[in-house]
This record gives sequence, structure tokens and C-alpha cells, in this order.
Amino acid sequence: MNKEIRPAVNRITGRSAFLALLKDEGITHLFGNPGTTELPIMHALKEHPDLTYVMAMQESLVVAIADGFSRASGRLVACNVHVAPGLGNAMGSLYNAKFTGTPMILTAGQQEQGHGLMEPVLYDPLVRIAEPLVKWAVEVTRLEDLPRIVRRAAKVAMTPPTGPVFISLPGDILNSEAGLELGRATRIDTRVKPSDESLQALVQRILKAERPVIVVGDEIVKSDALNEAAAFAEALGCPAWQQTAPYGAHFLSESPCFMGALPRIQPQVREILAPHDLMIVLGGDPLRMSVYSEVDPLPAGLPMVQIGLVDWDLAKNYSAEIALKADVKETLRALIPALKTAGGAALDARAKGGIAALASKNWTAKRTRLVEQIETKKESSPIDPDWLTLQVVDAMPANAILVDEGLTASRYVSALRPHRDRYGYHGLASGGIGWGLPASVGVSIANPDRPVVCYSGDGSAMYSIQALWTAAHHKLSLTVVIVNNGGYRIIKQRLLAFHQDDHFVGMDFVDPPVDFSGLAKALGLEAIRITKADDLASTLKSAFARPGAKLIEVMVDGSVK
Repeated sequence: MNKEIRPAVNRITGRSAFLALLKDEGITHLFGNPGTTELPIMHALKEHPDLTYVMAMQESLVVAIADGFSRASGRLVACNVHVAPGLGNAMGSLYNAKFTGTPMILTAGQQEQGHGLMEPVLYDPLVRIAEPLVKWAVEVTRLEDLPRIVRRAAKVAMTPPTGPVFISLPGDILNSEAGLELGRATRIDTRVKPSDESLQALVQRILKAERPVIVVGDEIVKSDALNEAAAFAEALGCPAWQQTAPYGAHFLSESPCFMGALPRIQPQVREILAPHDLMIVLGGDPLRMSVYSEVDPLPAGLPMVQIGLVDWDLAKNYSAEIALKADVKETLRALIPALKTAGGAALDARAKGGIAALASKNWTAKRTRLVEQIETKKESSPIDPDWLTLQVVDAMPANAILVDEGLTASRYVSALRPHRDRYGYHGLASGGIGWGLPASVGVSIANPDRPVVCYSGDGSAMYSIQALWTAAHHKLSLTVVIVNNGGYRIIKQRLLAFHQDDHFVGMDFVDPPVDFSGLAKALGLEAIRITKADDLASTLKSAFARPGAKLIEVMVDGSVK
């Protein structure tokens, strides 16, 4: 009997194989903060000069920068942190990545197998730490398994519902050498649409509704369905709202059907939805709230139909008459012509009437009224934060990308700046502050030809201020605008609103004050401080137009209103 002849494979170290595998999976940048257990990877980088290493000065920043890179490009990212404490530092940012479904391979160096049994300094079982926040977690125990593990990790991370995965890399695995077959990358095509029967059932259910409303989520971005979602709303002539956590460009703002973002206040959402007889949810968790209320945001008896690939979000909190696990873009491409055919002239007439009725209250009309309202504050001293937001929006170049973590100061950002492309806006999704500044670094690295503006509160910025060094080091076209109101204003507002208490303990940065422009200069950035409203427009426009990393600190009114 003839034996099977397998092709010869080259001998390669685990560390070099790991980097080669990442590159073959499409990785161009490795984000990290090196420690002793990561030295094998650092050693192997000289064999892979085409892989750019991006260093951040703390592991939470490493993951947030990688998160920003992926959210601004839709690509798989890889980042490497330092054993148990490094993974612990990264957990807050990993929570953000889990919430946004960021396709990420997170790795950590681990003590050599056998040595870990002795519980040396920095050791802990890493897989158990990571498991709650990732789609899959594994430790490599044989060098021969490394290619299969990396290939599987990339496939799992990139398959909807996308999300982070974790690999623990023991030092002996990285330093060993063997003949390895590296295999090839696999991507699962999930751009599926419903069956003809399901599609027709959905068409008939939508046409049955007299007053439908659309609520859209982040799968609009992931599916690249902005144009299709707008066309769908216009075909029905019905209002479209962003989900209650509007952290991306989830709808084309200037569409005549767009109304804005639903608030995270249950009674207000209930009032908005009450006039409608069908809620159509496209790719998201539509009514995710923040603070508890006895009022349910969904009006009693309001039926729902839902489309999306994230099956956990389908009918998660509210039953759906029809729930289709399908790609939003592909479904809308089939649904729109089917609706028009079935609805005929009656649907066309209803759509035109609906659009006309929305003209005085859609996003564009609301923006006009809001600008008039904010303009009355331009003479305020200290600078009014809403006036600052308007000046930032007006000064930004048309092709700029905005990363938003202004919290109280940026309450009107999505009402003032139109979404025109899927990667033009990125906001805080999970609620865990400190994400915005490092994320903007990753966004800028992913988009070197577009200016990036980070709009951040002072409290958020202090969670991750070291990210400025990475921005300066890579000479990014990034402008960070710090809204300095001298404390945690959002917590003051909520203490006053929920407890009628204005005794603000631990919520001020006034003794001593934080000098953000001084911090920025120390970390290598050009820095400007603005205290007068008259200086805003010219300073912002000049900064946004110039290359290089810079910070503008704006002193604003910190009073609680």
C-alpha cells in the first residue's frame, strides 16, 4: 500500500508563525504594550517589517485603539497585552468591544507551561479571566495547534455576530520551533436574505400597518446599508429613528424621513412610539435604556417586526410578530421592490403624503430650530458647551471623522452633525468612559487620509490621557477637543435630578485644576487653551485644517442645569 505523501513544510518558530498567521488574516497593525512574556513576539517583529507595531502606554488604551481602528474600517484587528494584570487592565475596553461586536483577536503572553503551575509573579489562568467578554477563549498548549487556533479565532471574530476572541500564548509555545502547515484564511459569507415566503409575509405585514415607524441600529453600519435604509423609509413615507444608543452613523441624517435618535428616557420614548401601529426594527437593540423607570418604553400592544444577524437582539426584550435572521442590506434590497410591487399606486401616494407631513419635524427641520436656539448662547461667559458643540461641528472639514465622548457637552452632536457615510461618526456605546481619546487614535490610524476630531469631556479624557503620546508618536492628523467643565458634570446632574441633592462630593477637579493643555504639551502635542467664545471659530478651523496631532482645551460653563 502506498503511503500518502504530504508536502514538506518549513520549520518556523511559534512567534514568527503567529505573526505570519495574523498578516495572512489581513492584519496590518499589531496594537500592544510589551512585557517580559511578550518579548518573543517583539523579537519576531524584525522578521515581519511590514507589520506595524502600535504601542500604547496602558493595556486599556491598547484595546481601545484597536477598537477604534476596527470600527472605522470594518476590519479584523489584533492586539497583545501583558499576562494577567495586562488583561485585567484591558477588561473595560474589552467590554466596549464586546458591546459593539468589534472583530478583534486579543492575545496575552503567558508564563511557560509547567512554570505556571508554580504560580510565578504575574501568573493567573488567563482564559477564565477573558471568557465572560469574548466569543471564544483558548490557550495554546501545542505549537502544532497554533495555526488552527489563529485561523479559528479570526473566523469566529469575523462571523456575525462579530466580536472579540482571546488567545493565551505561553512563552514555550512562542519560542519553540517545528515544521508547521499554516493553512489559509476562511470567511463565512452571511449576507443572506429571507426565503421568498418569509419576505412576502413581511411585505403583507408592513402594508397592513397604517402608521409604521422604523428604528435602526448598528447593523446598518456593519452591513453598509445606509442608502437602503433611507430608501426603505422613503418607500413607506414613515419616520425613522436611531436606536436609543446612537453610537454610529445608523441613518442618513438628511433623509426626509429621519427624525433623530430616540432618547434613553422611557416616558419620552413611549410618547414618541405611541401614535404608531407597527415598529420595524433594522439591525439593533432598539430600546436599550440607561436608568430604571417604572414606565416601559414600548407602548402596550405595539407590534414589532425585526431584521438582523445578531440573533441575541432579535425579540430579546419584546416579542416580535416576525423576526428574520438575515443581513439588513440584502433583505432591504429584496424588500423594497417587493413592497412597491405589492403596494402599487396606493403605497406611492401614501409615501408622498407621509414625507410631506414629516417635512416640518424631521431631523433637518429640528436642526434649523436647534441652531437658532443655540445661537442665543454665543455671548455666554464662560463658554456655553452647546455653543461649543455647534462651533466644532461647523468648523469640521466635510470629510472629517468625529469621535464623540463629550457626554453632557455633546448632547446635541447627533442633532447637529449629519451622518453621510458609515464611518464618519463613532460614539461611546457601552457607557464605560475613557474610550473616546484612544479610540480616536485608532480611527486616525485606520484613515490616514481623513482628518479626525475627538470631542471629549475632561472626566473621560483623564481615564486615557496617555493615548496622546501615541497620537504624537505616529504624527496623526488628529485634533482632540477637551471640554473642560472642571468635573464630572453628568454625575452632578443625575445626583440633583434623582436625589434632589447638590452636595457634590468627589465630582470636581478644581483643587488643583487639571491643565490639559500642559499635559498635551508634555506628551508631544501642540496645545491651545480657549477661554473666550470669540476665539472658537477661527482657532478650530485652523486646527482642523492643519496636519499633525494637537489638543484644544476649551474652558466651558460647568454649572449644573
